[in-house]
Amino acid sequence: MQNFKYYLLFILLLSISLVTAGEILSLSQAIQTALKNNYSIQTVQISELIAEKNNSWGAAGALPSIDFSASATGKQVDATTNYDQLLASGSVTANWMIFDGFAVHIRKDQLEHYEKLSCGNTAAAVEQTIQAVMLSYYSVLLQQEKLSVLNTVRQLSRDRFDLAEASRELGVAVTYDVLQAKNAWLEDEARYLQQEAYTRNAIRDLAFLMAARENTDYELDTPFAAESKSYELGTLEHKMLADNTSLRNKFVLQAILKKNIALQNSNWWPSLSVRGGANQNHTETDYVASPLSTSESQDYFGTVSLNWNLFSGGSRSRARTIAHWDAQIGEIELDEMQHSLVNQLANELELYTVRGKLLNVADEALKTAQLNLDISTEKFRAGAINSFNYRDVQLIYLNAALSRLEAVYALIAADTELLRLTGGIVAFQN
Repeated sequence: MQNFKYYLLFILLLSISLVTAGEILSLSQAIQTALKNNYSIQTVQISELIAEKNNSWGAAGALPSIDFSASATGKQVDATTNYDQLLASGSVTANWMIFDGFAVHIRKDQLEHYEKLSCGNTAAAVEQTIQAVMLSYYSVLLQQEKLSVLNTVRQLSRDRFDLAEASRELGVAVTYDVLQAKNAWLEDEARYLQQEAYTRNAIRDLAFLMAARENTDYELDTPFAAESKSYELGTLEHKMLADNTSLRNKFVLQAILKKNIALQNSNWWPSLSVRGGANQNHTETDYVASPLSTSESQDYFGTVSLNWNLFSGGSRSRARTIAHWDAQIGEIELDEMQHSLVNQLANELELYTVRGKLLNVADEALKTAQLNLDISTEKFRAGAINSFNYRDVQLIYLNAALSRLEAVYALIAADTELLRLTGGIVAFQN
């Protein structure tokens, strides 16, 4: 029994060291680290660089293309020709589309919209990462708080077990009472050990979001608390329609679809192109019985071409009609997204309000359970209540404490979702 007590003391000291000896990490630091190292953020940032690189007049087709080619051939002396010959030629050709129905400017506008969309995708990834880090951070705090509650309950169970054993040695308690106390203590000990695993898993999940490969035990210095705020639906809705990242990206997509209509219309215009170049030829002939003979020739050329497709089997009309239909689909999807977001915002606000009230109820329930536990502990030690009643009071306190912690986390999660919907979650990190 004495060795077992030392073992429990060792476990307790070890758990305390895991909490206090780790690296101090604030919520703001966790967010900044994730934004710097998170895998999804790195991916979308590279995609943004690609879109920025593609947004150029060259990619839109406004700049000319220049080609160079060179060739050389040689013929050696043989019995029939009696001479060696070298032929070398080189040419430079430039092609430039002067006008193609404003398609160049339309494509350049599309590339600018694609760059905006890529920036919007980065902003969406940043929002998702911040929200995930916030929820993961508070999840660690939640698990740690649960661990503390379970530790309190298991200590009470351990005290009850020690008291039962002492009473049995004095002849006051019977073996049945001791066994009941031991079962309760072992049950609470199992809960505590399981909660330790949950806590370690939550820390690993947070570390993954920050792309931290080291097995660091973080000490989170942000308090686990939720502040109930007063929100007004109309104000939130106005802010959401103006700042919601997903909605902004949808507007950019719609602009791209409209530009595609203009691009299809440009196929009805004529195109004007210029082509020019120069050729250089050099020939050397070395006869067996004659001196070396060389010759040079140059020629230059330039062409202006006007092309106008008058009929293409209806393909241009089909493409233009489909582009209009795609834009109409985009408008419908945009309206649907706005309507869906308005409904989602109303639901989330109602959920946030309800969760705020549930937290108030949980606070009162915990106060009552705590007072009941304090009184029952004194009564149990005085022998005024039996062990079964005392155990019921312990479980009531445990459930009330855990429910209160879950209510705090639920309110934090609801507030975080409201921030994301209204486009304010990025400002939170500052």
